[in-house]
Amino acid sequence: MNEFNESYDTDSVREFTVSDADAGPYALAEGPDGALWFTLVHRGAVARRDPDDGRVTVHPVGDGPTVIAPGPDGALWFTEYRAHRIGRITPEGHYASFAPLTPEGGPFGITAGPDGAMWFTLSSADRVGRVTMDGEVTEHPAPGAFPSALTTGPDGALWCTLNQGNAIGRLTPDGHGTAYPLPTPGAAPVGIAAGPDGALWFTEIGAGRIGRITVTGDLTEYPLPDPAARPHAVTAGPDGTLWFTEWGSGRVGRITVDGRVTSYPLSRADCEPHGIAVHGGALWCALETGSLARIQVPA
Repeated sequence: MNEFNESYDTDSVREFTVSDADAGPYALAEGPDGALWFTLVHRGAVARRDPDDGRVTVHPVGDGPTVIAPGPDGALWFTEYRAHRIGRITPEGHYASFAPLTPEGGPFGITAGPDGAMWFTLSSADRVGRVTMDGEVTEHPAPGAFPSALTTGPDGALWCTLNQGNAIGRLTPDGHGTAYPLPTPGAAPVGIAAGPDGALWFTEIGAGRIGRITVTGDLTEYPLPDPAARPHAVTAGPDGTLWFTEWGSGRVGRITVDGRVTSYPLSRADCEPHGIAVHGGALWCALETGSLARIQVPA
């Protein structure tokens, strides 16, 4: 168990050091125990930040833990990008992992599906996988190249970004896929989340834009004020807007469903914000330089 001190504080943003600078906090999620769980991609660990006293407990896992998400079984599930496995950890710290059917597939995104299973992307293999709570794995071809993040849509399908296919993919639970090409060349979408308006919202890291797609495939793109912001992850906030990390500029952004953008600077431009999640009524993001940032939702 480790205890770290607050490292940065403004009216809107507070940062907390949670690891050494080289451990690499990458993605985070609120657990069923009310704590904030996050991956340490370069340390090969998953950590828990206590919601009451801020103490951090580190659990060693497989190599390269990347994206993490709560499962329907009360555990946290995560991808191990370099170990090419899917990890599971209980709130008590019990760890297990499962091998996808395709070796060296590079699992990246993961989400709870509409069917009681966890779904994940195999970026290097252009496949999407499914793992049940007892570890049974199946896979389907992705509808395009390099599937990255994924989420469950309001239509009961899985939606994913196709980073190298420059498209958004939709996959039904029985494996039928559709790709929706993006209008901007080289957009390289990464993060995706279901929005409060019944659409899917995604980041275009290569184009400096936030995108929106309806469940029928209608696309809209919103340019950011800084075209070099390199937006990475996105999540729905408790205020009816979408929040996203700006990896290239060291900021966290907020976009309303009608496309109005606000941006909040973090402690430094090179802090490398990646994952973002809601926890305790605020937005939290993981900074790969060793901290977690808490962003207060404006009144």
